[in-house]
Amino acid sequence: MDYIPVNTPLLDGNEKKYLCECIDTGWISSEGPFVKQLEDGMANYVGRKYGVAVCNGTAALEIAVASLSLEKGDEVIMPTFTIISCAAALVRLGLKPVLVDACHDTWNMDVEQIESKITSKTKAIMVVHIYGLPVDMDAVLDIADRHGLLVIEDAAEAHGLSYRDKMCGSFGDISIMSFYPNKHVTTGEGGMILTDNKKFADRCKTLRNLCFKPERRFVHDELGYNYRLSNIQAAVGVAQLEKIEEHIKKKYWIGKLYTDLLKNGDQYDIPVAKTDYAQNIYWVFSLVIHEDVDMDAAEAMKRLAEYKVGCRPFFYPMHLQPVFRNMGLFIGETYPVAERIADKGFYIPSGLALQENEIQYVSECIARIFGEN
Repeated sequence: MDYIPVNTPLLDGNEKKYLCECIDTGWISSEGPFVKQLEDGMANYVGRKYGVAVCNGTAALEIAVASLSLEKGDEVIMPTFTIISCAAALVRLGLKPVLVDACHDTWNMDVEQIESKITSKTKAIMVVHIYGLPVDMDAVLDIADRHGLLVIEDAAEAHGLSYRDKMCGSFGDISIMSFYPNKHVTTGEGGMILTDNKKFADRCKTLRNLCFKPERRFVHDELGYNYRLSNIQAAVGVAQLEKIEEHIKKKYWIGKLYTDLLKNGDQYDIPVAKTDYAQNIYWVFSLVIHEDVDMDAAEAMKRLAEYKVGCRPFFYPMHLQPVFRNMGLFIGETYPVAERIADKGFYIPSGLALQENEIQYVSECIARIFGEN
């Protein structure tokens, strides 16, 4: 068997056709028409009024947070178990991330911990949908409503994921998505802000484009960002969005096949198939090794690499990140669920181009490293 990467994107739609159109017309910059098509298409898909395309998901987070006009020292409650971009977007603006632990089953933020973290300085809650299941949004929105807090929704991994029949990317005051190659819609690199608030949308458009003054280009009253998405990238995204339902169907198929093949393993947990409010979309297929098993994720991935199977570790919790601890953040804080799954969790090949024989091979290799056959 050849090497099986953790992700291979599927680019079998109109990507080449639209890219050739960009080249033939000369519209390759952010001024080209595919950018607006992608913005409108994704906003319509999730049920938002406005979409603002940017160069990556991290940029989307930074601009989304900046558009809310929070003040230095304001607190934002967020999960410790997530990618560093979420906390970095706050810290760079002088905001204070306040962390909560993960749930042991869904690996999303434990919403029952949120209310105890609210202080007079709390201004927002940032939710991050993790690995194929959404955060319990009813609970979050209820807390936010009762305490007058903004809700920032990171739906980077949640293209096409529904919460009680409402699309992720449509919750709260402002949402973001990533179009990295492992997402259900990719532009290679790219991201988007989604909102129903025109003020926030207009602010994001200004911030992504260096804050040029409308009446005089190259004159600036404030510092913005050059976070624009090119027409070439957007062309790929438009083609991808045309096939998103097929992509989601493929993800369900991958998840079900892995589940059938791995469900009898007694040394690890596999993803929860569904909750009371959502069906797992299996953005990635993950394993968390049991605590009493004398193997961590790093060792499991090393052994699978010997079989030419690509893997990725789980996120490393924010409260353990050296960069934040060196800033004096999160000192003495501990979040046991996040710490455990970061040590014991990893995900296996889950990309849209994955084939059945590859899934079967990966599952056989997992059985071998855990001594199950």
